[in-house]
Amino acid sequence: MRKAKGDYAILTVTNALRLLEEFRNEVEVGVAELGRRLRLHKNNVFRLLATLEEAGYIEQNVATGRYRLGLAALQLGQAFSRSRPLLARGPAYLEELASSTAESAHLAMLDGFDVVHVAGVAPSRMVVSSLRVGQRLPVHCTALGKVLLACGPDAERESFDKEVVTSQGLEARTRRTIQDPTKFFEHVRTVAGQGFALDLEECEEGLCCAAAPVHDVTGRVVAALSVSAPACRADERSLLEQILPRVSGAAERLSRELGHHV
Repeated sequence: MRKAKGDYAILTVTNALRLLEEFRNEVEVGVAELGRRLRLHKNNVFRLLATLEEAGYIEQNVATGRYRLGLAALQLGQAFSRSRPLLARGPAYLEELASSTAESAHLAMLDGFDVVHVAGVAPSRMVVSSLRVGQRLPVHCTALGKVLLACGPDAERESFDKEVVTSQGLEARTRRTIQDPTKFFEHVRTVAGQGFALDLEECEEGLCCAAAPVHDVTGRVVAALSVSAPACRADERSLLEQILPRVSGAAERLSRELGHHV
């Protein structure tokens, strides 16, 4: 019997990757804080940092003594983008959406049961929805997550039901978040049928969003486009009448550019 890939994992490499992941939402982190988060001795953390610093993935801020991501991390991220046609072509559609709606636009993908915002563009106005590039949000209460889950394969929804809904429940991010499993999956079926999803202050109070799926040449849903706006400018009617047609149109054109044909 073949071993699982996890059986070949090297602990030091795993810890180095865990360390890098601590910088997802941090500008700088100190050695002691990293040790506490990773549950590693400070000496081990220092050696990991020294190795990553030597390779350019981490650098130390001499003014604070804390650590931050280095240029090699940026170069690796750019190489990832160049290898993915979606990430190379998607930003042009975000620019178009941000310009035509005067609201923030995002491109997102699923990673497990998290929505990962991989690109975003904000308009030049004072009050806007902040960019969330690199951030993760739950599937069940975001327009992006709901459309990715609903328009994806049945197996993904079954796994979500088993691994999240049944075992953990649906977290209430706001008073509008759908927590009842029956109502949630009814909603998911509706989203699948209509081909778009809305978030009406379900993830954060005062924030609304519309999203549509992006397909690749095989017809598989690989990402979703969205436009989000303050609720004072984007109630359900304005989302459906003004914003959604632009989002759906951009998603369809990006899909065609990736080789998808209905």
